[in-house]
Formats: sequence, structure tokens, C-alpha cells
Amino acid sequence: VFGKDINLVLVLNNLSSDRKSIRVDMSASTILYTRRAVAEILKAATAVELGPKQGKHIRVKIPYTHYGKYLTTDKRIQVTALCEVMRSHGLKLLVEKTIILEDTNIIIKVPRRVVVNRAVSLEISYANPLPEPVSRCVLLVTLMNQQVKINLARLAPRERSKIYFEFTPRRAGPLQLQVDFSCDKFSHVKGFVTLAVAPA
Repeated sequence: VFGKDINLVLVLNNLSSDRKSIRVDMSASTILYTRRAVAEILKAATAVELGPKQGKHIRVKIPYTHYGKYLTTDKRIQVTALCEVMRSHGLKLLVEKTIILEDTNIIIKVPRRVVVNRAVSLEISYANPLPEPVSRCVLLVTLMNQQVKINLARLAPRERSKIYFEFTPRRAGPLQLQVDFSCDKFSHVKGFVTLAVAPA
């Protein structure tokens, strides 16, 4: 989840009956959705001895403090591990994984019944998932092809807050409401809900 430390496990298994010495070079970078690297956030190397038919786990931790300021709005991190079997004439194995960090910031609560030409009040809950305060918080609410910009107070580390948003639907049928939350440390955290507007 965005704002938390990332914990990974690389599993190495020796399927042969010979002892193996493995060199593991690990790296991680924040990337765009096109897979283009933005910034390297981890570089580590380790050596592992594997006995016959033995398996080992290598644990890797990427703290938020390492990736936070380099993350793009795509919220993607590419992790690679190059495993080289020593004394084996250059036998190598490359393992890659793309991590997409989830947002859990926006929660929209709607009434059970929404009726045309009757005022509706929605509860929009938003949060700061980071271990540091954020300021310049803004909610952009898009509804019925109109946008409303709402300036919010700063949020303490891990703080959740909420506002109430009122509007009156003018026609029956499905109606989509989209919320976009931004601040000085991250931007474009989105939430949306589809309302079923009943006839009057």
C-alpha cells in the first residue's frame, strides 16, 4: 500500500544434487507505466550458499523513505534480481517484478436512495497514508460535467478526515461522481462511485 514500507521475498531453490554458490544483485527503481525508469531506489548484492536440493529465502525491504519522493502518479516500482551461479560458465537467471502500489485514501459513502430533484449529501473521506504531514490539500469533485475545487486543511501523519458534499440530481438514471485528492507530497489519488438516481 502506498505510504508503507515494501517487504519482498526472493525464493532460491537448488534443484540439483551439487552444492551451489549464488551471487544475487538486486535493484529497484520507480518507473512510469511505459516501464521507463525514473530513479533507482535500491541496490544490493549478496552471496548465498545452497546445499543439494536446498532452498533459501532472501528478504528485501524498501522503506517508504527510499521511494516516496521518487514515485510518479503511476505508483509503480520495478524490482530485478540477477542471480549468477558461480563457477558455472556464466549461468545467470534474471527475475523481474513490477509492483503497483494501491491507494486506500478515498472512501465515498452515498445514501441508500437517491431521487431526482431531491438534495443528496455524500460523505467523502480522504487520508494521508504517509508517516509525515501533508499540506496544500485539494479535493476536485467532478459531477454532471462540472468540477468543484475544495481546499482542505493540512493532514497529520496517517490522519483521515472527511467532508460532506451536497448536490441535487436533475435527471434519473446512472450518475458518476469522481473525486481527485492531491497535496504537496502526492497527487491524483482517485475515487469514484456510480449513483442510481430514481425518478421523483
